[in-house]
Amino acid sequence: MKRQRRRNMKDYKMVLIYMAMLTAIVMVATLAVAQELTADNMQIFFEKICADKKLIVSQNMQLTDSEAKAFWPVYQQYQDELFLLRTRTAKMIKDYHDAYNSLTDDNAKKLLDEYMTIETLALKLRQDYLPKFRKVLPQVKVVRYYQIENKIQAALMYELAGEIPLAKTPKQ
Repeated sequence: MKRQRRRNMKDYKMVLIYMAMLTAIVMVATLAVAQELTADNMQIFFEKICADKKLIVSQNMQLTDSEAKAFWPVYQQYQDELFLLRTRTAKMIKDYHDAYNSLTDDNAKKLLDEYMTIETLALKLRQDYLPKFRKVLPQVKVVRYYQIENKIQAALMYELAGEIPLAKTPKQ
């Protein structure tokens, strides 16, 4: 019972850390859309977020020293490529924000096509890195890592969904 309670507390702390990190991401995206952050400040902030995410992964992966030595370079390559997709997503959100009050069918189609492309590329990236992670970690830890990534992604999407309004439809 005591062991289960400790585990639940650890899970609760992890959720709090995720939510704090994601709230920060949403704040940065919102400020970036409003163009209140300089490129340098945004870079510093994203580096901090990446460090926080790495800490979360580190605390939850339970890697041995030899696993860590093999895992972290692959993790960093994956995160670098994932960052490019996140940057593309941020640009798409900014484009949506800019077009929000005058969204045309053409703009809507372009935005949706971009969204679908990003989602397809994200899936391909996860698939491409699966054999790389399998090469350096036991299968159970690969599953655990993908679960951590999925939880972070789900929480991020939840936060973004709350911040991004539905498209306006033309008045009929």
